[in-house]
Parts: sequence; structure tokens; C-alpha cells
Amino acid sequence: MHMRVQTKEKKQQGGNRVKRIFERIRALFKINTRWLTIVLPVTLLGIFFSFMMMNNVYTEIYDIERFSRAKQTIRSPITIENEQETERKTRETIQSVEDRYNISEEITTERIEYIEEIFDAIYKLDEIDTTEEALIEEDEVILTNQEKVQRLIQILSPEITDTLHEQVFIQLLRLSVDDLKEGEKVLTTILLDTFNTGVRAVNIQSSLSRVKQEIKFADFDTSLQQSLIELSEFAIVQNSFFDPESTMDAQNQAASSVEPVVIRAGEIIVREGQIITNEIYEELKLAGLLKGERNIYPVIGLILLIVLIISVIGHEMNLLAKQNKLDRGKVISIFIISVLTVSFMKVVSLYTTSGNQLFFVVPVATGALLLKQLIEERLAIVLAILYAILGCIIFNGEIPGGLNVEAGIYFFFSQLAAIIFYRNVKDRLAIVRAGLGMALINVLTVLLFIFLSFEKYALIDIFTQLGFGIVAALLSAVLTIGLLPFFETSLGILSDIKLLSLASPNQPLLKKLLVESPGTYHHSIMVANLSETACEAIGANGLLARVGAYYHDIGKTVRPHYFIENQLSMNNPHDMLMPQQSADIIISHPYDGADLLKKHRLPKEIIEIAKQHHGTTLLKYFYHKEKKQNKQAKEETFRYPGPKPQTREAAVISICDSVEAAVRSLKEPTEQEIDDIVSSIVNDRLMDGQLDESPITLKEIKVIKGTICETLKGIFHSRIQYPVKEAK
Repeated sequence: MHMRVQTKEKKQQGGNRVKRIFERIRALFKINTRWLTIVLPVTLLGIFFSFMMMNNVYTEIYDIERFSRAKQTIRSPITIENEQETERKTRETIQSVEDRYNISEEITTERIEYIEEIFDAIYKLDEIDTTEEALIEEDEVILTNQEKVQRLIQILSPEITDTLHEQVFIQLLRLSVDDLKEGEKVLTTILLDTFNTGVRAVNIQSSLSRVKQEIKFADFDTSLQQSLIELSEFAIVQNSFFDPESTMDAQNQAASSVEPVVIRAGEIIVREGQIITNEIYEELKLAGLLKGERNIYPVIGLILLIVLIISVIGHEMNLLAKQNKLDRGKVISIFIISVLTVSFMKVVSLYTTSGNQLFFVVPVATGALLLKQLIEERLAIVLAILYAILGCIIFNGEIPGGLNVEAGIYFFFSQLAAIIFYRNVKDRLAIVRAGLGMALINVLTVLLFIFLSFEKYALIDIFTQLGFGIVAALLSAVLTIGLLPFFETSLGILSDIKLLSLASPNQPLLKKLLVESPGTYHHSIMVANLSETACEAIGANGLLARVGAYYHDIGKTVRPHYFIENQLSMNNPHDMLMPQQSADIIISHPYDGADLLKKHRLPKEIIEIAKQHHGTTLLKYFYHKEKKQNKQAKEETFRYPGPKPQTREAAVISICDSVEAAVRSLKEPTEQEIDDIVSSIVNDRLMDGQLDESPITLKEIKVIKGTICETLKGIFHSRIQYPVKEAK
């Protein structure tokens, strides 16, 4: 028997070990799948960006001889450092750095405390002396100053008594308490200022001289001044020490601040018709522009830039994936929007010359508007910055190593304006208002470049460029409105605008719910109000919760009269059914609703909420009813098959669904009853493990409880009982 038990335990341990291995493999596969869905799109984006910008960094080579005339203006394609000149500047900078010193706070405190100890001892001695003088008989002798000094020597620290002469204490004992307090205050202040400035070994005497000078300037009598000077001579010691590490850090920091002496990328090396001197020839050689010395550095730089850009994009997509906000549709959206934005810029750059600045007309803000509407604001801002950087290269006039900073700044402000002015993403007209805001910012940015430029612009050119900015803003708004339905429908992205359309009472399913299950419809409206308020309190998507709550019980329309809220003036049909049959009907409604929602092609987020809002909870009423008849009844038979809520919104709806039904069953719920019911339901959900698979936290659950209670109390608040007019 014992061997059988051991064998059974070993098998169980082996099974658990295999289970853990499979769970690890499944988690690893999930991580790899997530990275695959991120790495592949960003890699394709990198290839696309490289293809679009390769001709902007291609390095042309020249066949030039010394002392000949340049046939064209040549610019440096890369940035080359003059290392020798840089080293000289660094050396001079290091030599100019002053030594660093550390001030010891311990020494400062110690010396000040010694001074305070001296004065405190004298005050204490005076108090004792005064007390003794009042108590002694008339024929007794009062202590002499010498005896007082001996007492001081007994109570003061050895560091003080070993250094200061007894005459100093005698002078201090002769002074009045008021003079002593004033002298202590002045001396302490002067010493603190001196120590905080720092007393080094080389300037102890100068510091002491300054202290003595300040004491002499004070309005004290000679005796007090002399006593304070002698105390200062005792107190002043070195408290500032040379700090080699700080000095070295300062030198390193100064060295790192030295800007290298370089030939800048895009800088003109030789102008057309200019003679090629030895100096110019060496600069051309250094820049890799001579025949046989073709320079691939700009291409390498482009590759590095692309790697950085796609790394940032991949990082942001990974953050979205960790927050369960990334799906296939959003990945495709990011890819398509990036391709469209860069394509817009590239096409316009083909027609841009030094005489016209067509980059003002690029509708680059379209991408920012779409990203904010479809995904989130953070990603829109990050990609707006990246698009602006790419624009700097695309509009560099195909000068290797050149950057069109004006284009980058213009694109950045245009996109940032789109993100800022597009506040209410739940309203399509907000895109038009954002377009007007973008137009204003574009105009201001164009004027900025005009005013900063040394060139003189004709009035027609100014109005043309301003018109480009206005057209770009309006075109961005129009393109956004036109492209939004494509992303929402074709890629299945659930935007706030889509949610608002689903929340309309004119939706066929909501009409069906209202007509066929009016009690369920009212219940859904109440759950929606509670869920939206609770979700907004914890930072979840309140609009998604509201719309999900509208449709969460749509499955009840299949058998509306089997649910108590729809049983008006009729017998309960469950009274004629077996508990198992009743349970099967009730349990089926989340999945009937999911099928109905799929049939009408509602977003998967809404379908999942309908399927998950009961999790794997137990139908306690029918289970206990069956238990009375059949002791062998299994609890699993009366549980919803799940799944449990997977999102914060689904978890909140599952709580609000039960809370609303429970509170509605009370005739006149009090505030205490509401608090008790909400706490009971939430605790039951937690103990039953219904919230284990959702990303909701205990802190958020506490906020949800408080929010639901406050909302319900507002709904079921006490009303004034109006007097009824009695019949005469």
C-alpha cells in the first residue's frame, strides 16, 4: 500500500513537471510570436526607408587635379574631424580647469559646537552662581573668578581647555550675560560664513584675519572683542581639502565639452571656378571625394539611422503588445501609415528645387492624425518625430550628408499641432477643427523661416508658401477623414468614432434588445453607466466599457422571458423546468450573444466582453436547488464555461453586471446596503478567481468599489416625500 502511494505521488510529480515544461514552452512561443509580428513589419519598413533615401546619401566622386579650377560647387558628404586641432583645444581646456575642494561639514559642526559649548558652560555657571548666592548665608564667601574658571575647566572638553588659556575664560566671566549672548551670535555667524566659504591650509591666516576684521567692526567693547578674537583663533582650522576625484571629473567634463574641429557634412569645400589649392585638395581627399577614394560612410550612416528608427518603432510596438493594445490590424496600420507618409514626402521631393520649397505642401500630419485616432497619442508623437527626421534627409536636395532642417522643423510642428488640436477623438468634426489649427501653425512656421532668412522674398512668394502650408493642413484633414473608414473596416480597428456609432440607439441589435427584452435593455443601460464611470476612474477605456455593456446581454433576446427582468405580468417559466434545464438556458446567453454579435460583424472586443462577462461563475440558485434533489450534483455543471475576463473593461462589466442586478432587487436600498452588496460581490469575484486572468490590480479594484458605490448612491438617493392632498 505504501509503495502504491509513493508510485502515485511520483506520477503526480512527473505530471506536474511535464505541465510546467509545456507552460514554459507555450509562454516562450507566445513571446516569439509577438516578436515575430513586430520584427518582420519593422524590418520591411527599414528596407522601404532605405530604398526611398538611398539616392539622398549617395556619394559622388570627382576627377580633380591640383591647381585646376573647380567645374562645380562641391560640398562635403560627411563630417570629418581634425584630430590634431581637437587635441590642442582639449589640452588648453583641461589646463584652464581650477582645482576642486571638498568642505568637511563634520569639522565645521565640531568647531561651532566647541564655541557653543564654551558659552553654554558660562551661562550654566552663572545660573548656578546666582542660585548659590541666593541660598548661602550672609557670612559665606561667593566664588571667585579663578574658582569659576576651575569649574569651567572641569566641565569643558579637553580639546577646549588644552588649547585656550585661562585668561580667556576670566575675560568672558567678567562680561554680562547680554554681552555674551550678543557676542556668541556674532561670532557663530562669522565662523559659519567662513567655514562655508572653505578654509584651506594655505589660507588659514587670511581667513582668520577676515574674521578678526569683522569682529573689530562689530560694536563691542574692547574686552569682548579681544575674547571673541581669541575664541576665533581657537575655532578656525582647515575644513577644505583638495578633492582629486572631483578635479579629475571637472577636467573630464571640460574635455568632453570641447567641440571637435571638423569639416561639416554639407559644408562647401570648393566653389565653382575656384582654384584647387593644396589645402582644398587635402580636404577633398579627407572627405573621400577624389577618384579611387569613394566614401561609403554616408551609406553606413543611413543604415545606422534606419536601424535606430525601426528600433524605436519596434520598442513602441512592444510596449503596446505588453499592454494588450497591439493586434494584427494595428501592426498593419502602423506599416501602411508609415509607408504613405514617407511616400508623400518622397514624391514631393522629386519636384522640389532650391527655387521652390514644395515640402510646405506635404500632408505629413495625416499620419499623426490617423495614429492618434486608431492607436494612441504616445505612438503618434514618437512617429511624428521619426517622420520629421526622415523628412530632413528626403528633402536634402540629394546632397550627401546634408540635412534640410527647415523641412524637419516644419514637419514636426505640423504633426505636433495635429496631435494637440485633435482633442476630441470621438467626433469626426474634430478632425476638421484640428485642420484649422494645423493651418495656423503651418502659417506661423513658414513666417518663422521667412523672418529668420537673410534672403528677400517677393510678396507673391510669401503668399505662395503660406498657401502651401494651409493646403497641407486641409489636405491632411481630408485624407484622414477619407482613410479612417478603410482602417476601421478593412483592418478591424476599433476607434472611438466606431464605438460611438455602435452606441447609437438606432443600431439594429440595440433596437432588437429594446423591443424584445426591455428589462434587459434597461439593465444594460444601468450597467453601462456604472462601467464607464468605474473604467474612467482607473484609467481604462470608459467608452469601450459603455458600448460593451450595451451589448453584453444581447444573447438574452434568444429566450427573453427566461430572465426575470423581462417577466412582466407572467409566471416564471423556470418553475416548470428542472434546475439543470434552467441552468443550461441561463448559461447559454453569453455565447448566444457572442454568436449574434459575430453574425452582425461587431468588433471582436465587444464580442469578447459578451462572452467573458460571467467568466466561470456559479449559478448558485439552481445549483442549490438541484443539490436539494440530487446530492450527487456537480458544481461544474452549474458554472459558466468561461473564459474569465481578460481585460480591465471586461472585469469591470462583470462586477457591475452583478452589482446592478443585486441592488435592483432591493426595494429601497440604503447607503449601507449598497456598500455591503458591492463589497460582497467584489470579494466573491476575487475569492472565486474570476479576476485572476485580467490585468486589473487590487488598488484598481478598491477604486472601482468606491466609484460604483458613489454612483449607485447617486442613482438611489433619497427623495422628498411630497404630502398627499386629502379628499374632503
